[in-house]
Amino acid sequence: MPKKNYKNNNRTKREKSITKYSKAIIEVLLQNPKKAMNHKQISSALDLTNRIEIELLIKNLTSLLADKKLMEVNPGQYKMNTELNSLEGTIDLTASGNAYVKVEELEEDVFIQKGKTKHALQGDSVRIFVYPKKSKTSTKNEGEVLEIIQRNKTEFIGIFELGKSGNFGFVSMQNGNHDFFVPKEKFNGAKPGEKVVVQFTSWPDDSNSPFGKITQVLGDPDDTSVEIHAILLEYGLPEKFPEEVEREAEELDTAIDEAEAAKRRDMRAITTFTIDPKDAKDFDDALSIRQLENGNWEIGVHIADVTHYVQPGSLIEKEAYHRATSVYLVDRVVPMLPEALSNVACSLRPNEDKYTFSGVFEMNDKAEIVNTWFGRTVTHSDRRFTYEEAQEIIEGAEGDYKTEILKLDTLAKLMRQERMDVGAVNFDKIEVKFNLDDDHNPIGIFFKIGKDANKLIEEFMLLCNKKVSEFISLDKKGKENKNTYVYRIHDDPNPEKLLDLKNFIRQFDYQLEVGDRQTTIKSLNKLLADVKGKPEENMIETLAMRCMSKAKYSTENIGHYGLAFDYYTHFTSPIRRYPDMMAHRLLQDYLDGKKSPTADVYEEKCKHSSSREKIASEAERESIKFMQVKYMLQYVGQTFDAFITGVQEYGLFVEIPETRCEGLIRSRYMEGDHYYFDEKNHALVGKRKGKKYQLGGAIKIKVVSADLLKKQLDFELVDE
Repeated sequence: MPKKNYKNNNRTKREKSITKYSKAIIEVLLQNPKKAMNHKQISSALDLTNRIEIELLIKNLTSLLADKKLMEVNPGQYKMNTELNSLEGTIDLTASGNAYVKVEELEEDVFIQKGKTKHALQGDSVRIFVYPKKSKTSTKNEGEVLEIIQRNKTEFIGIFELGKSGNFGFVSMQNGNHDFFVPKEKFNGAKPGEKVVVQFTSWPDDSNSPFGKITQVLGDPDDTSVEIHAILLEYGLPEKFPEEVEREAEELDTAIDEAEAAKRRDMRAITTFTIDPKDAKDFDDALSIRQLENGNWEIGVHIADVTHYVQPGSLIEKEAYHRATSVYLVDRVVPMLPEALSNVACSLRPNEDKYTFSGVFEMNDKAEIVNTWFGRTVTHSDRRFTYEEAQEIIEGAEGDYKTEILKLDTLAKLMRQERMDVGAVNFDKIEVKFNLDDDHNPIGIFFKIGKDANKLIEEFMLLCNKKVSEFISLDKKGKENKNTYVYRIHDDPNPEKLLDLKNFIRQFDYQLEVGDRQTTIKSLNKLLADVKGKPEENMIETLAMRCMSKAKYSTENIGHYGLAFDYYTHFTSPIRRYPDMMAHRLLQDYLDGKKSPTADVYEEKCKHSSSREKIASEAERESIKFMQVKYMLQYVGQTFDAFITGVQEYGLFVEIPETRCEGLIRSRYMEGDHYYFDEKNHALVGKRKGKKYQLGGAIKIKVVSADLLKKQLDFELVDE
């Protein structure tokens, strides 16, 4: 019989005794921040009367004092040492009322229990106190909000509801924020059920709700234009440019000046064309191709020279930085630059001379780079292709510049294969798109799948981004030179999430080998190939993507894991991304022999750009979700084959393959049994009959409701 480890057991008991009342003590003192309290007052507040419990509390006080969590302001009188133990971060409220605070200094977010958020609203900067951990092995951070440092915003979007007496109303929130109380004199003409903008005015200490006034009535929340307008407002996305910015753009001299053209490499005589989506209005990149006398190919990657027109300090520049990115909602684009630039002067339209910034690559038939040149150019696009037109030529149809397109396609495939061989992740995510009527309502759903024409453009843009980054970051001997630059970085995936994915996919008879980088990527790419066309494809692809880190902008280069590039930047879309404009300016400075600037200013701009990119992505997802729910309104009451994409204690998330629309089956409405959550196997299991509903399982469902306010679909199981 093995001996018990009494030593370790005693240590564990001792640790628990030292920390038993620590959190409670802190909570009492934080509720009375200006008052010094002795152990009797604290014991009374905690209703402790037992002598042993009081002695234990005194031990806890001594421990907290030793850890500098408390201050002894007078003998035996304690206050919180908030100056030393507080951290600042951004709060994320959940629908339950609990919250998480992201703090830069901590790896894990800090959990804030409902009732301890101290009147914080979504996205506010807050100062928090982090409780001592329950044990040395505990990883969970828990705390409470001490104060609001800065409000993230003061205007919010919600639905107006009238109070019982009619003398007051509420604006109900959907994203975890508290509902706003609105007195009658501040209704501003709003009617019950309308979507409105409410402005925060105050939050009295004795109130459960913030007070506000309605500043704008948006209208019927079922109206598509109202909802898209609301999304723009919710995410702080400007619908129009300020008049002075538009005016400055209109007054720019956008004519091609031959004196300026003479300073550039003139490539107007070389075959050049664009390949873009059929509904594109701005063409920010073009390819040129010609065969050299030695048999090699000269490929030019030409990017609109936005920074020729957008000068530092100009109103256009300031507005572009503020926006940082174009935003692509389902029914509209919110551009980073005014139309006079994005759709006209900087758009590489066919049969027009344009100023461009180019990477020119001499390649052999094996797609190996022989020579590279970077600089400003003047180009002339001979033809505008849609992806569909270029794809038809690749698949054998006759068409303009067929020889050139086929050669570019061949080279692109060689480059792509090389990337895969060295360890790039092969995500071919399918995008959900909508056919819209004249009122922007969805009348059909289709999926955008990247074909060879898309991949052709992608490979040459990746090449240019990679080679620009290497050109600036490495000296002639291939050693790093520490030049400041704007990198697009992508960290290694989360190892714990990879292991979770590995364990999860076993139930579908898939394997994932997690080891060194090459082993993991090779196995991951095989998995992504194996699930193609299977019912579980979208679910497993989504789970695999969640293992990946988020790409972002930074002056501190760590490489790009997903692309398997040691050096990578964003250079190829300055019309729609502010970091590309920074990349252009820095490249020109280095070409001109200027010294490397300090990184601090650029790092701050990188953080801002990454933040704006995240906001744009969230707004785009929100618009897609609304359109999916609105599209499914016509199918309420109808049945579909579906499969389970997520399992929680409260129900099953289910996706309909032909529309990629996801809805929820609530466990409390699942008839015939009571179901418990088997977290390990991602399943709901019937207590009596043992029926199991597991992640990835195929089921038949009926659409019960499509809630446009919550952007939520509710399904129910159909007994087969």
